Amino acid sequence: MRQVLEEAGQRNAGRANGPTHSMLLTDRDKPGRYLALIEFDSYEEAMRNSNDPETSAMAQRLDALSTGERVYTNCDVLDERDLK
Repeated sequence: MRQVLEEAGQRNAGRANGPTHSMLLTDRDKPGRYLALIEFDSYEEAMRNSNDPETSAMAQRLDALSTGERVYTNCDVLDERDLK
């Protein structure tokens, strides 16, 4: 999964309207459960990215590595701050 997301990041580097930040997380309490957080400047940019054929190809590659169903959650940031 890390490699697939790294390759996607390289393809999107510097791309207008592409993702601005990503994190790959693993659940300490549920081994084998991963979460990928991908940030965009706006909801509209995220939706354009979702409709990109390269995004669909990446999702298929991630599906092949997964045992469960992929779940998407659309969130808006209500508060963000640096703590250090």
